[in-house]
Amino acid sequence: MIDLRALRDDPGALRAALARREDPEAEGLADRALELDARRREIIAEVEVLKARRNRVSREIGARKGRGEDADELIRDMKAVADRIRDLDAEQASAESGLREALLRIPNLPDPRVPAGSEGAFEIVRAWGDPAPRSEDAEAHWDLGARLGILDLERGAAVAGSGFPLLVGAGARLNRALIQFMLDLHTTEHGYVEVAPPFLTNRDCLTGTGQLPKFEEDVYRTDPDDLFLVPTAEVPLTNLHRGEILDAADLPRAYVAYTPCFRREAGAAGRDTRGLLRVHQFDKVELVRFTEPEASGEALETLTRHAETVLERLELPYRRILLPAGDLGFANSITYDLEVWSPGVDRWLEVSSCSCYTDYQARRADIRYRPADGGKPRLVHTLNGSGVALARTLVALLETHRGADGGVWIPEALRPWTGFDRLSPP
Repeated sequence: MIDLRALRDDPGALRAALARREDPEAEGLADRALELDARRREIIAEVEVLKARRNRVSREIGARKGRGEDADELIRDMKAVADRIRDLDAEQASAESGLREALLRIPNLPDPRVPAGSEGAFEIVRAWGDPAPRSEDAEAHWDLGARLGILDLERGAAVAGSGFPLLVGAGARLNRALIQFMLDLHTTEHGYVEVAPPFLTNRDCLTGTGQLPKFEEDVYRTDPDDLFLVPTAEVPLTNLHRGEILDAADLPRAYVAYTPCFRREAGAAGRDTRGLLRVHQFDKVELVRFTEPEASGEALETLTRHAETVLERLELPYRRILLPAGDLGFANSITYDLEVWSPGVDRWLEVSSCSCYTDYQARRADIRYRPADGGKPRLVHTLNGSGVALARTLVALLETHRGADGGVWIPEALRPWTGFDRLSPP
């Protein structure tokens, strides 16, 4: 959530920052928040005057009664004052509710390093490996997986519907091996603490990370308990410290978790729906970091390199791109996307988004730290990134490492977890 005081003190600067997102709704919500905040403060001031008057007149009523004098007119006046205070209290509650709703729907402000523009106006920051051009005998993963007997899209659809793939035999083992490889890499070499979180989360947690209220149609909700299937492990990991005050000496904190991820993809109907490119359930290893504000820039570089290391160990050509302001996620201040090259579908596929949220999530979830000098608690900065996501990583691995004989060789770094060095047709 944006800082209300910053909006109040310099609304022009905040509007200009939001304008970079090319989101007129956000600018309108900022104006609405200012109006409600102004009205709320007017009400508070009026109520304080009325209560001071009521206290003063109440003493006068007591004094008149003590002298045996008539106080009926003053009592009638105070009844009108009490009615007015009650009405103002109701209006204040409504204004505060509306203000919170508006603030919850205003996206984060783009980092100054973020370029202008909308989707497609990204900057390529770095690249690794040599993307292979699509050859005449290249196979898309849906054909390759079916031929190898490791991917059964039809039976997956029969069990749960389209967008719920089914991996079989060596395909299931390969998927599990990728998860174990990534978890071990991040815990033993990169210093993350592994967490096995619940796969369901409550409304407060999703609000804290920014998925709610704006994106409720994209998450799977359970009745009657109002719980949600996790869309990403970012949600439970970030909320591990919701409502807490951490010590500066304990920062940074770094967590890694595997979860299946569930997303309706309500706004993406008809896009990239074939095979494993866009699915409703997929596996992901997620990285989350909590830092002091001054350290978050360096922390983003660190986290992104940790995700890149996964792709390098898997020998997958990739590129890091810096998203433009108009393509940022709702709660993100700055984002690097990592895209791997898949020769079978002849395109770049996003497998990780590494982002800094500044204090946006921390303000929503009330996550603070006490500075080393013992000063007033401050909001932490939160960061997260996929380290990395399946199933697109699996797509790239199958299509990139397909051999001339039609089999798929397994990168050496992954073999200790698979127990085999190639996939061959049955």
